[in-house]
Amino acid sequence: MVRALTLLLAQLAAAPIVSETVETGELRPIDLATFECRDISRSTVLQRVCYDRAQQNLVVAVDGRYDRYCAVAAETVDSLLGAPSMGQFFNRNIKREAAGSRYDCRA
Repeated sequence: MVRALTLLLAQLAAAPIVSETVETGELRPIDLATFECRDISRSTVLQRVCYDRAQQNLVVAVDGRYDRYCAVAAETVDSLLGAPSMGQFFNRNIKREAAGSRYDCRA
């Protein structure tokens, strides 16, 4: 048992560190290396929230699909994470309905 655990730890230490990449609705991969991600268990709408404070980029998982939002202030993300209903806050304040709307990354 100890030998197997030692071998497993040695394999893990030798494995290259690979950052996580997700594909968004824009159909391009986003490297989450600079994002702080949180798995969300208290929302029926959001499953995961990832935020890059330096770039003000927000990536959220809704219904298993990732979407990216740009120029989102840290205060908005903090309000989202602290909202009594994260889904309602997201739908009212962040979610975009059309290209060119608030937080659109292509604007």
